[in-house]
Amino acid sequence: MEQRAKKVVLAYSGGLDTSILIPWLKENYGCEVIAYAADVGQGEELDPLNEKAIKTGASKIYIEDLKTEFVQDFIYPMLKAGAVYEGKYLMGTSVARPVIAKRQVEIAIKEGADAVAHGATGKGNDQVRFELTFKALKPDLKIIAPWREWDIKSREEEIEYAEERGIDVPVTKAKPYSMDRNLLHISYEGGILEDPWNEYNEDMFLYTVSPEKAPDKAEIVTIDFEKGVPVAINGQGYDPVALILKLNELGGKHGVGRVDIVENRLVGMKSRGVYETPGGTILYEAHHALETITLDRDTLHYKQMMAGRYAELVYNGQWFTPLKKAMDAFVDETQNRVTGAVKVKLYKGSAQTVGRKSPFSLYQEDLATFGADEVYNQKDAEGFINLFGLPIKVQAGLEQKVKK
Repeated sequence: MEQRAKKVVLAYSGGLDTSILIPWLKENYGCEVIAYAADVGQGEELDPLNEKAIKTGASKIYIEDLKTEFVQDFIYPMLKAGAVYEGKYLMGTSVARPVIAKRQVEIAIKEGADAVAHGATGKGNDQVRFELTFKALKPDLKIIAPWREWDIKSREEEIEYAEERGIDVPVTKAKPYSMDRNLLHISYEGGILEDPWNEYNEDMFLYTVSPEKAPDKAEIVTIDFEKGVPVAINGQGYDPVALILKLNELGGKHGVGRVDIVENRLVGMKSRGVYETPGGTILYEAHHALETITLDRDTLHYKQMMAGRYAELVYNGQWFTPLKKAMDAFVDETQNRVTGAVKVKLYKGSAQTVGRKSPFSLYQEDLATFGADEVYNQKDAEGFINLFGLPIKVQAGLEQKVKK
């Protein structure tokens, strides 16, 4: 067979799909395969992958700890932008793909590889997210997506393929859903969730308790921000990874951060997903609350309008694009004075702001008070209303004439 790739870096998890990808790539492309596993906080022990990857035919394997980079360079920019996809999805899976693919490209360059490969299917969003990152960072790399090439159509055929080649694949009873986990969230899709009328099973969740079983006493958490970035919880400083983990623990205890949505995938179909994002939900709530007192009205409103477009870029895998870079510059400018503290009350599935303060607060009590004040002349409002309402008055006058 003609060799179409000499050296491939494969995004590798050690599961059924990627375990058979190594021999499949060698058989169909006649190439050397370098396996690469990324730790973005999935909570799994990755060390055993060293032996497994080599045993199944990889020439070497990289196991990379990307957790700090993931939080600092990907989660925090998305948080500062206030990006939420279709009003509910905090995009825990979406935002993890560019950091994984970025390191894959870096390894390909280091190893002199001419191709990269992934195990994403041809139906999902992940194939787009991986490949747009590849194209943005090293456009001359060949991209191999076996699920779009091979004839394997089912889990059973994958197992048969592995057995024929002596690959040890732990076969257990299939879960009634597909799960993706990282520091920011856990997603559940497929299986019993494919029918949007079916309620999820309570025992599915790993980060959060059921709100019904959460403590009967509310807990107030204080989060400190510096220029839009969270730095402390209840007065104690945390590094980025530890901060997310701590908020996951606090939110999870109170059942915070569960959503059940039907979203529009980039590839055109609708997909039902159930997500739990406890720490992220608290951070989004607190960050927005701090912005309400530190940003002027026009900047806040424009930023909120832009957040939807920013979310689409993240969801669609367009992280490394000129528009995203320009948006980040705008967002960073808005965050210069988003510094202060927010109190969030956690109670049976909810995270509600109950207090906020900042040395740069634009909120002035003497202006906002309902009591007596000497700052605001209420008579001034009459002229403002007359001018602001003038177009409405003119339009109403015309309508009256037309009716006559």
